Amino acid sequence: MQPTTFAVIVGNRGFFPADLCKAGRAQMLKTLAQQGYNCVCLEPDATSCFGAIESYADAQKCAELLRAHREVIDGVIVTLPNFGDERAIANALRLAGLNVPVLLHAYPDDAAKMTCAHRRDSFCGKISVANNLRQYGIKYTLTAQHTCAPDAPDFLEDLAVFAATCRIVKTLRHARVGAIGARPAAFNTVRYSEKLFEHAGITVETLDLSEVLGQCEKLAENDPAVQAKVKAINAYVSTRDVPGAAILKMAKLGAVIDRFVRENELIGTAIQCWTSLEQYFGVVPCTIMSMSSNALVPSACEVDVGGLLAMLTLQCATQTCSAIVDWNNNFQDDPDKCVVFHCSNLPKDLFKAATMDYQAIIAGSVGKGNTHGTIVGRLAPGPLTYCRISTDDRRGGITAYTGEGEFTNDKLDTFGGYGVMHIPQLQALLQFICRFGFEHHVAINRGSVSVAIVDALDNYLGWEVYHHQ
Repeated sequence: MQPTTFAVIVGNRGFFPADLCKAGRAQMLKTLAQQGYNCVCLEPDATSCFGAIESYADAQKCAELLRAHREVIDGVIVTLPNFGDERAIANALRLAGLNVPVLLHAYPDDAAKMTCAHRRDSFCGKISVANNLRQYGIKYTLTAQHTCAPDAPDFLEDLAVFAATCRIVKTLRHARVGAIGARPAAFNTVRYSEKLFEHAGITVETLDLSEVLGQCEKLAENDPAVQAKVKAINAYVSTRDVPGAAILKMAKLGAVIDRFVRENELIGTAIQCWTSLEQYFGVVPCTIMSMSSNALVPSACEVDVGGLLAMLTLQCATQTCSAIVDWNNNFQDDPDKCVVFHCSNLPKDLFKAATMDYQAIIAGSVGKGNTHGTIVGRLAPGPLTYCRISTDDRRGGITAYTGEGEFTNDKLDTFGGYGVMHIPQLQALLQFICRFGFEHHVAINRGSVSVAIVDALDNYLGWEVYHHQ
């Protein structure tokens, strides 16, 4: 993945010591470089105060620089080594017209250095900048602590969260995803509004399942794309108990889907499964979907586009793979634990250990021989973030919820891809899900990134988001 690029705007107010801006600019850029971020910032000789801005003329110079790099800038960091000129900062952002997330940072004062030669007043200046940005209609993100040094642990965490916010916003504002096949009749729960997603910048490209099966039929066994996919499948997980004919079918299906993704420049797919592919093609698509999600091109089942977008959101935040699971079972009598499950198409990196098997549930109706290709095992213990994105057609908007929990080591013997999840106040979350008609599918990902998700979806994209805390 490409490194996140920040534009850095340094604020100044003339009657404060200029050396604060010089040192503050250098320290912020040093921290960003150490954390692996790219930066765009006015050079020290671009203004009268070491690249900091304090006038409309300075704002124009800054905006011109930002516009010249608008294709690579993911977010803006406004840093205040002293009080800063709030008008210059607001004007620079307005003139640049980037429409990316903005983080407000203010340096802390040292109580032992409160003379005119050392006092910053950034504490106050940050409030003034926020006031003006709100007046200008420019959205912004705040640090956890009102003031903090760029090398402080709190700010480093703020940076990581803000970078995640930027990646989510950048991806979802221009996302192109694929819907392969029709939503199965039994899955009314995953219906969505293509129009509401399109209005938000998310395009859904469709491909009929008959076209997929027709293209698979025309592919020769020795086609290079098919043989490459056979090799990749056998290298992905153990296929010891899976017939070679089934692996060949999976390979053809994967080659066709790969071509659809490539030709349409898609970043994820939602695929019809239950039970057309099993009945009329003879395998489940789980392996192909698992491999795709593991390679950071997430894939959701039952044409669940909202679930796919939640997977993408989590993936952008953590830069690791996501899965989609069912809220499936209670766990004994613990109100804060539940079992999540899928057949499964979960990416192998989320498991303790994974292997390929047949789909035990569908096998009873279509035959075991038609259901090879599931990726099964237990989800590895550790922290997680969950997310769900939906369209609320009755109210005409996009809604979501997110929160954090952990996968536990509680004893459980079952099949498919599964795990025991602990979420504080789980019953309240389930009440919310049922009260507002959310789906039974939820996306999961390793890590703790719900704060970034709320900031991105609610603050910058304007969606209605419930944060379960």
